[in-house]
Amino acid sequence: MAQYRASESKREQFRRYLEKSGVLDTLTSVLVALYEEPEKPNNALDFIKLHLGAAGPEPADTEALRTELADLQQKCSELMEENKELRSRLMQYEPSPDGEGAE
Repeated sequence: MAQYRASESKREQFRRYLEKSGVLDTLTSVLVALYEEPEKPNNALDFIKLHLGAAGPEPADTEALRTELADLQQKCSELMEENKELRSRLMQYEPSPDGEGAE
């Protein structure tokens, strides 16, 4: 009997934890949205994942984002190199700090 009470109190603690953290409200709202959906989706689990935000980007989107990231990283490297080159060219025209170039 004591073990039954211990497991019940653990369940109650866990339920309160889920309630406190908003998990129960979120799950309830997603399930209500599924229930109220006029045309039920073929895959209820995908519906739930999508509404919970766990679906993530599609593989095609992921690949496009990876390609864009690589292109932007290359462009950034090129611009950093150009910036370095332009700074060194600019230093040729600026007077030196000790005033030797100014007459």
